[in-house]
Amino acid sequence: MKQTRLDEPSEYGVRREELLQAEVELMHHRERVASLRRQLPSGAPVRDYQFLEGPRHLGDGDDPVTTVQLSELFTSPERALVVYHLMYGKRQTSPCPMCTMWVDGLNGVMRHIAQNADLVVAAAADPAALRAHARDRGWDNVRLLSCGGSTFQYDLAAEDEAGTQDSTVSVFTLDGDGSPRHVYTSHPCMAEDIPERGIDLLSPVWHLLDLTPHGRGEWYAGLDY
Repeated sequence: MKQTRLDEPSEYGVRREELLQAEVELMHHRERVASLRRQLPSGAPVRDYQFLEGPRHLGDGDDPVTTVQLSELFTSPERALVVYHLMYGKRQTSPCPMCTMWVDGLNGVMRHIAQNADLVVAAAADPAALRAHARDRGWDNVRLLSCGGSTFQYDLAAEDEAGTQDSTVSVFTLDGDGSPRHVYTSHPCMAEDIPERGIDLLSPVWHLLDLTPHGRGEWYAGLDY
C-alpha cells in the first residue's frame, strides 16, 4: 500500500511495505495489551485520600486552599479517574522537566479526555508551588492537587521513604458504595534494563520523534523553553 504519490526508488517501496507490515503488527499488539489491561481483576480498595487544592483558574489569587477527597474527584460513579503523579515536592525541589512535558500535553487535550474520563495531576509540592509552576507553563485545563501531607504518593509507589519522587500514572474507579478502588498503576521503569519507557504512551513527543530519521537520540526535556 503506497503512502504517497511520489516516485520513490523501488528499494524504498519494498522497505516501506515491510515497515508497514511491522506497524500493523505493532497496532494489533497494542490492542492486545490494552485488552489485557481492561481485563485486570478488581484491584485493592484504597483510603479516601485527602488532597489540597488551590484556585483552579490561572487568573485567580492564591487563596483559598480547599480540601477534596479522592472519591470527590469523580464526576460520575461510572467514570474512571486517572491520576498523573508529578515529580515535584519533598526531595524533588524543582519540577521534573519530563513530567512537565507530560502535563503540557495533558493540558492540551483535557477537553477531549473529559468526554470519557476524569483526570487530575497530583504532587507532593504545596498548592502555592504547584500554582506558580502552572502559571509558568500555562496549565489552564488540568486540575492540580497537593498530596504531600498524606501517604498517597508513597502508597502508589510514586515516592520512597526518603521522599524521592517518581513519575507515575494511576487509575481508580468507584465501588457501588462510593469508595475508591485501585485499577492500574505504571512507572517509567519497566525492568532493570528498561528504566525510562514505561509511560511513554502518555506523551506524543516521543511518538513524533520516533517518526524522524534521527529518532529520540539523547534529547531530554527542559524547563527553559
